[in-house]
Amino acid sequence: MLFPRSSGILLHPTSLPSRYGIGDLGTEAYQFIDFLAESAQQFWQVLPLGPTGYGNSPYMCYSAMAGNPLLISPEQLQKKGLLTDQDLANLPAFPLDSIDFEQVVASKKALLLKACDNFKAHALAEQQAEFATFCEHHTSWLEDYALFMALHNTFGDASWNKWEPEIAKAEPKAKQEWRERLSDKIYFQKYLQFEFFRQWSWLKQYANQRNIRIIGDIPIYVAHNSADVWAHRENFAIDQETGEPALMAGVPPDYFSETGQLWGNPVYDWERLEKDDFHWWVQRFQAMLEYVDVVRIDHFRGFEAYWEVEQGETTAMNGRWVEGPGEVFFKVLKEKLGYLPIIAEDLGVITPEVEALRDCFDFPGMKILHFAFGGGPDNPYLPFNLDRNFVVYPGTHDNNTTVGWFKQIPEYERENVIRYLGHLSPEGINWDLIRLAFSSVANLAVVTVQDLLDLDSDAQMNMPSTTEGNWKWRYRPNALTQELSDRLKTMVYTYGRGPNH
Repeated sequence: MLFPRSSGILLHPTSLPSRYGIGDLGTEAYQFIDFLAESAQQFWQVLPLGPTGYGNSPYMCYSAMAGNPLLISPEQLQKKGLLTDQDLANLPAFPLDSIDFEQVVASKKALLLKACDNFKAHALAEQQAEFATFCEHHTSWLEDYALFMALHNTFGDASWNKWEPEIAKAEPKAKQEWRERLSDKIYFQKYLQFEFFRQWSWLKQYANQRNIRIIGDIPIYVAHNSADVWAHRENFAIDQETGEPALMAGVPPDYFSETGQLWGNPVYDWERLEKDDFHWWVQRFQAMLEYVDVVRIDHFRGFEAYWEVEQGETTAMNGRWVEGPGEVFFKVLKEKLGYLPIIAEDLGVITPEVEALRDCFDFPGMKILHFAFGGGPDNPYLPFNLDRNFVVYPGTHDNNTTVGWFKQIPEYERENVIRYLGHLSPEGINWDLIRLAFSSVANLAVVTVQDLLDLDSDAQMNMPSTTEGNWKWRYRPNALTQELSDRLKTMVYTYGRGPNH
């Protein structure tokens, strides 16, 4: 079993409070880890940590391996002598409860450029050596990523397949010419990755010292406009003439959407990937496991069978199921990496074959309590139908908050909830469902910070099938009180989820 009986909190680092308009890897992140430890939690679950592109979604990144520069803490840079008090004075008036991404990008980029210039000019020999070692260690993805981002910033927001033909095709000669031409911009991109991973490793080390393990997130697909697709198009279903995805990923109509979800990412050429023992994927997992303790695979079912839609379609309705790489893939992964600390996100259209693949490797699946009350006693999400090897959530970042959900469900479903609980407690429906998750047999129970804070629908992190207004929510300084910590800790010990239960 991957997990002992335990609990954790789901919070993306961008949702932390901070005076820089977006959560980062500074003081508040360390305070959050202290809160987790004091509340007897053992896990911190985050969303993908990559550099966000379209719609600021962590599931649409410019790289499957790189880190998000917006998470770099200016305060940490100041401690290292790379920024001054004056640099951090006169910050814009950022909103308290949400992220204004445009404002944040402008403000942070100026600070990061300044820090980079100072590092380049004044870093000690030891620091320069640390930077060189970092670049060398990550060369398999960093070289292409740094060049891709430098090109992306040079050609504007156009996708790589709209660049000049030779460099769009990533021809070696063109890459070399552009490397020389954009050397300063490339250095900046490498420096950002150096700082991100340096700050993240300090934070992860601190978490692990406090007995908090980090659950990271691998989206099965990567964005079309990414360094991975540009530099390794042979791994993807790409139209060789136009560079557009020939076959796009998505899911058929389901609970979230009547027309399905058309994500637009290119699907993989699994036959081609299998020929070199899934080398790109092995590298991806290796990179991920360097900076998280456990990996949640988003859309796990795509490894058993995936929904593909032809280029030109505007919804996911006219797609088809295609067999994925299945057991072969995970056997290779296990052979190359050893023990696989993986959670399978097995939500949506799940077949016995998907469950068999999950269980073959003993991966824990996921159960969402918001889905438990719309049917009868055979509903697989009801607590009495769960097994131990699962992670149970009241709701995740893709669901409404529990307070918002309870207001919006049909009357019959609300009655089912009340009948199941016996009665509603004065603490609120969110705490009723937290109690239900903690008291279940599932080995790991994970709760969002929004549910801890009794928040309504306006605090929802993401609304699937929508592209605007997501990923913005932040909590306020001092929101995570001692009283909240004590309440959580009591629940941990009541239901035997403590480290020493």
